[in-house]
Amino acid sequence: MFHQAKNCTLQLGTTTMDYVTFGIGTKPLIIIPGLNVRGVKGAATGLAYMYKLFAKEYNVYVFDRKEEIPEGYTVRDIAADVAEAMRLLGLTDADVFGVSQGGMIAQYLAIDHPELVHKLVLGVTLSKNNDTVKQVIADWIRMTEQNDYDGFISDMLIKMYSDDYVRKYKCVIPMVAKKSRPKNFERFIILAKACLTCNTYDELDKIKCPVFVLGGKQDKIVTGEASVELAEKLRCEYYMYENLGHAAYEEAKDFNKRIYEFLQK
Repeated sequence: MFHQAKNCTLQLGTTTMDYVTFGIGTKPLIIIPGLNVRGVKGAATGLAYMYKLFAKEYNVYVFDRKEEIPEGYTVRDIAADVAEAMRLLGLTDADVFGVSQGGMIAQYLAIDHPELVHKLVLGVTLSKNNDTVKQVIADWIRMTEQNDYDGFISDMLIKMYSDDYVRKYKCVIPMVAKKSRPKNFERFIILAKACLTCNTYDELDKIKCPVFVLGGKQDKIVTGEASVELAEKLRCEYYMYENLGHAAYEEAKDFNKRIYEFLQK
């Protein structure tokens, strides 16, 4: 397997959590992905390739959300699940990278479980809701509830990627939309609603570890302003991609390099 990539499942109370692990290093790196329609199950090779820069230095863990989730599930609840998973796997004092909803979760992880987090990287995320993210999430939930799945995926892709990227790949978006439908629509809606429960802004002073924020100035989901607001409140280092949006973590060739350099300081 590529960089010893493995698909794993962890027993978490009465339910389970899927996760991916890869890398040959000794230091733990936790990656918390954003809201998505497929999860990490079966994605070990792809994730190991996407984050191959970290494979020699780190033992990397990419955690999904737990299998059974209740109505009213919050990002703080998800952070508690990640903390439990880390403790079950014997992971402490880890470097943590959270992207989008994963960045919201990572903030609560650092606030509520500081002993687990050595350094923190927050990508294209926010610390409190704004009108843009409220409208985006409401639209996605509405389209999903109306069974407009192709419209939902198309809208997600268009809002995530930069205008140049969308123009370049516009012809394949309908095909990608058809292949990317959520496996469990009720689960997706609960997780989408969870995004709107993030409100760390007034608690950010509890984060004592070094933090690095990355954002896309053209972000159509959480806004670029949200990344700047987060970094300024934390008084931490940050970098904004002028011409990229929410999918900067995929489009920017130096995104992982910037994370790696921060973690090595």
